[in-house]
Formats: sequence, structure tokens, C-alpha cells
Amino acid sequence: MPRRHPIRFLPIALLVPVALTAQTPARRHVDVPAVDGMVKAYYDVITGPAGEPRQWSRDRSLYIPDLRFVATGVGTHGPYARVMDHQAFVEGSDSAMVHDGFFEREVHRVTRSYGNIVQVFSTYEERRTADGPVEGRGINALQLFWDGKRWWVASAIWFDEDPGHPIPKEFLP
Repeated sequence: MPRRHPIRFLPIALLVPVALTAQTPARRHVDVPAVDGMVKAYYDVITGPAGEPRQWSRDRSLYIPDLRFVATGVGTHGPYARVMDHQAFVEGSDSAMVHDGFFEREVHRVTRSYGNIVQVFSTYEERRTADGPVEGRGINALQLFWDGKRWWVASAIWFDEDPGHPIPKEFLP
């Protein structure tokens, strides 16, 4: 495939920081200046006991416009990828998280960076109560983008561990 000449796309590239700033809901300053803050916020916003509303406005402030979430796994008919925008993710998960309680926490992280991008493989455990038994594990793969002022999550894809796909040693504490 031929490479595109970067100068042809320069005007669009110059608009991206303005577009990101203009379309973003209010955010917590501590979330966005460092990768650690972004990953912590990624987990904090969805975590809480039964009956407690999730922090969807704060969650929305972490992502670039048109972010895609991709839930992956292997079902009865083989591998699948369920692609969602932020609103579809909220609509598909809020009720269960609030009804049942949901606590997801990072237990290990592998990070690679280059220029203004970072790839985070974040191994997680999930529970229904803060001190309850682990009910699931998996890996969130987050791609982050630095716009010169703050970090943004550009995409998030995850895979829940299952008997046929144990988490590899390099992604465990």
C-alpha cells in the first residue's frame, strides 16, 4: 500500500487538538497529565458498590472523540469482537454494574511507548464487592495519545480470561 504524504493531511492534524479540547466534558486534572493517572481513572470510573451510580461524565473525559471499545472473546461460534462507542458501552453495562456492584482493579501492567503514543497492557481482576472473591480476570489493552497538554485514551480492547486462554506469565504480577 502506498504511503500517504503527511503534508497533504497537515491541516486536519492541526485541528485535532482544538477538536479534542472543544468536545471534552469536564475532567479531573489529576487524571490526564500522566499515564498512571489515566489508567487509575479508567478503573475508578466503573468501580463501585451496588446502588452507586458510575462516573460516566468523568469516564467520557478520558477518551478522544469517536473512541471505540472492543470487547473480545471466544464464544460458542468462535472468536468475536463487539465494537462499541462510549454511549453503547454505558448503555450495555451501567445497569448491571449498579445493580450487582462491580470492582475492577489493575494487578499488573506492561507499558510500551514511542513518541506521543503509549500501549498499556493492564491485567485486571474483577469482583462484585470490594473484598469479595475474584470472579474474573483479563487484560485491557489501552492505546493512549499525548496531545502536548494531556493524555487521551484513543482505544480500548479487552479479553476476559477463560480456561482455553489463561493469562500469560509476562502479564501477571
